[in-house]
Amino acid sequence: MNDLAPLLTPEGRALLDAVRGTAPADELAVATRLRRDHPAELVSAALGQARLRQRAEAKFGAEDARRMFFTPNGVEQSTRASVAAYRAERMKSLGITSVADLCCGIGGDAIALARAGIRVLAVDHDPLTAAAARANAEALGLAGLIDVREADVTEVDTAGFDAVFVDPARRGGRGRIFDPEAYSPPLSWAIGAALAAPHAALKIAPGVPHEAIPDAAEAEWISDGGDVKEAVLWFGTEPGAVRATLLPGPRTLLGTGLPNPEVRPVGRYLYEPDGAVVRAHLVAEAAAALDGGLIDETIAYVTADTLRPTPYATAYEITDRLPFNVKKLKALLREREVGILTVKKRGSAVEPEELRRKVLPKPQGSRAVTVFLTRVAGAPTMLIGGPATV
Repeated sequence: MNDLAPLLTPEGRALLDAVRGTAPADELAVATRLRRDHPAELVSAALGQARLRQRAEAKFGAEDARRMFFTPNGVEQSTRASVAAYRAERMKSLGITSVADLCCGIGGDAIALARAGIRVLAVDHDPLTAAAARANAEALGLAGLIDVREADVTEVDTAGFDAVFVDPARRGGRGRIFDPEAYSPPLSWAIGAALAAPHAALKIAPGVPHEAIPDAAEAEWISDGGDVKEAVLWFGTEPGAVRATLLPGPRTLLGTGLPNPEVRPVGRYLYEPDGAVVRAHLVAEAAAALDGGLIDETIAYVTADTLRPTPYATAYEITDRLPFNVKKLKALLREREVGILTVKKRGSAVEPEELRRKVLPKPQGSRAVTVFLTRVAGAPTMLIGGPATV
């Protein structure tokens, strides 16, 4: 599909309504029936758009996704609506009323900004992507706040806008791009654009090296439902600040510069910090609130003798500690009559699914157990237990 225009006609919109919710197994029959009265290319485009809308529901919700228009890359690379909404509200709280959204994609962030009452210039160099962003602004009733422009973002004049938002492309022909200078546009260009604006936010990969973060930026890692979604470099806020934000909430843990926690023996409870906390290097701050320590100086698991509520880590009660041994684990699971096994790992080369097949080929009962494959004071170790409730 190289042109959205046919889908925006009355015939195209009627076809989109007709194919909504079509299951993959039914596509051939539906296409055959519809091609009797409609051009084959238009039917194929409508079915392709229906598939993209189904995929997009996880990010945008069914109500919006069923009205929006997508490209394959747009679905893959767009920001989850909950994350975009959080960022838009933060911009609003900074007094921002206008944003130049550079590399806008299909318009996910522009939509969130407009819904927060912020005027947006949305720019993308790809004609089809820009057309999708424009169609989405119209479909959601936000065209009055979103001006979509097809252009090279490096040539756009952002003077007059309160803030710049840049979401560089981090995927190439061979998959994810890990070198920030290989982003499109490069991170160095985005930082230059940010420094020229009163405020700015740059969306980057959560695995960005901390040494690549400029001194003028605040760095924020964001997770949603326990999954790390992105990192954001903020300019015009708190230079040098580091934070981990967890959604829904939001709940934010601020860095205070604490040294790494001491390594201590495994206690009754094991805490698994949220991925955003780990990526932000704020395990020490999380551990301090738990009066806990590390099980190994290189592993982001916190242990403590008491159970305390925290939004920044998931607590487990540990019942057994064993050196890594497949046969012993299999025997223990059989003895405990385990039927549901969850395997987690940090600092282990063992694949959880492979271990699960070896030690529990079939349920031995109804009990549920969690096994942590990790290192304790440098030694490969299995910690066995289950979720703890306060």
